[in-house]
Amino acid sequence: MHVVIMGCGRLGSTLAHKLDARGHSVAIIDQNSDAFRRLGAEFSGLTVTGIGFDRDVLRQAGIERADAFAAVSSGDNSNIISARLARETYGVSRVVARIYDARRALVYERLGIPTVATIRWAADRMVRHLVPEGTVEVFRDPTSAISIVEAPLHREWVGHTVKALEEATGARVAYLMRFGIGSLATPSTVLQDGDQVFVLVTDDIVDQVLAAAATTEVGGHR
Repeated sequence: MHVVIMGCGRLGSTLAHKLDARGHSVAIIDQNSDAFRRLGAEFSGLTVTGIGFDRDVLRQAGIERADAFAAVSSGDNSNIISARLARETYGVSRVVARIYDARRALVYERLGIPTVATIRWAADRMVRHLVPEGTVEVFRDPTSAISIVEAPLHREWVGHTVKALEEATGARVAYLMRFGIGSLATPSTVLQDGDQVFVLVTDDIVDQVLAAAATTEVGGHR
């Protein structure tokens, strides 16, 4: 793959190193040529000095043959302008932008451009480490919208199906651990004693999902 990266700060330079080490072709753009010092002598990719949404600069970086584009400069506006240019003008299929303002990130997601809302993501991670509140979270997507949490089951759920659990909780089962081995459950999978069940949730439903999984009122969900 040929990947163009806009911004050679700590994130951009780290991305460039990782992609370069995996054998991909990498071009990295930054307005400040001194920023390329972060790359070190071992970096074999291309460095281009200039503004990341300047078309001549993008062409120098090989945007016309790029398979992917990452906009990770320190400016939200620059990132989204360059990301849209890469997607809409040059037809790059894989485009992602770092955004500090989470409200803007939601807007850009609707435009079809994946974003990483840095501050919201970092703050949420910090809160979960500082005040875990008993929820075992094993994954959260970069936009901080969806997470995978363990849903401890009441023993009354043993013998009931995953489909019944999903209908009762309103969440989707991502996977389960049985005898220490992870597996992808199907709707007809029957829950067994000792199963650890992990579900996909959003923050607004996680409490009700965990409460439903822990309830004794399983009823007729077979």
